[in-house]
Amino acid sequence: MPTRRRAILTLVLLGLLAAASVLVSLVSGSLAIPPGEVLAALLGQGGSAADIVLQLRLPRALAGFACGALLALAGALMQVLLRNPLADPYVLGISGGAGVGAMFAMLLGLPLIAVDGLAFAGALAAMLLVFGLAHGDGSWTQTRLLLTGVIVAAGCGALIALMLSIAEEHRLRGMLFWLMGDLGQGTPWWPAMLALVVALVVALPFARELNLVARGLLQAQALGVAVDRLRYAIYLLASLATAVSVTTAGSIGFVGLVVPHLIRLAIGNDQRLLLPASALAGGTLLVFADTLARTLIAPQQLPVGVLTALIGVPLFLFLLSRQPR
Repeated sequence: MPTRRRAILTLVLLGLLAAASVLVSLVSGSLAIPPGEVLAALLGQGGSAADIVLQLRLPRALAGFACGALLALAGALMQVLLRNPLADPYVLGISGGAGVGAMFAMLLGLPLIAVDGLAFAGALAAMLLVFGLAHGDGSWTQTRLLLTGVIVAAGCGALIALMLSIAEEHRLRGMLFWLMGDLGQGTPWWPAMLALVVALVVALPFARELNLVARGLLQAQALGVAVDRLRYAIYLLASLATAVSVTTAGSIGFVGLVVPHLIRLAIGNDQRLLLPASALAGGTLLVFADTLARTLIAPQQLPVGVLTALIGVPLFLFLLSRQPR
């Protein structure tokens, strides 16, 4: 178990890295803004760059950090719930349900608020469907839940492909960007940030119990953990965190899978440290990726999900290759 000093140092360093990622995001863009002008804008001193910083870049950076943190937190929880290192926030079909709702709204040409609303509704519908099918006879196994989620995700993928095939050409670009992740949708940042705070407040008190569950269900039950109730809570919390993130930024892959593994390789598997560290690292990764997505070929923008994969996967493979076992 990590010492308290090591845990505090790790979180402080990750916090500083997160702040640096937000600062880089505020400075960088089609129009480079000096750090002094960014600081003046944040202090409310106005200036020519204030509108760009406060109305465009800062909300986008905060939304990106919140979504990345939610995905990483949900991924860490899913890997404990399913006891599967390949589990990620999308493995149970939550993203697929949100995609069906969002694609249907875009297909009909509905406004942004309807796209967000139907995406969230689709995510909740997929969550309830997987939960209901996996517990139809009262049983609960990781394998049954995982298989149910994979089947629901496959069905959602088929519906999304159908809607893409019949969509008008002028709507296809927006639909594809949503499916690959897009922080430029204009969705407010504060719901995702509020969801992140609530998710951490709810999850952290159960970190000790999660450590026991990660070692084995029978051992956790023998030590007095209410395993069934805890697993229901993990599933609900991870699903809602994923739903909020997908509604805000679209479907962004690899963050929820790669980041918890990176943190686990670096600091171990103590959930008391892993959960907040994963949230900080996930938010930092997504902010850096979004900054690159909107600056590499500016003024054009790349889907942020492509950048998260290009950054996260090689880094993960590099760290994995350095492990002695």
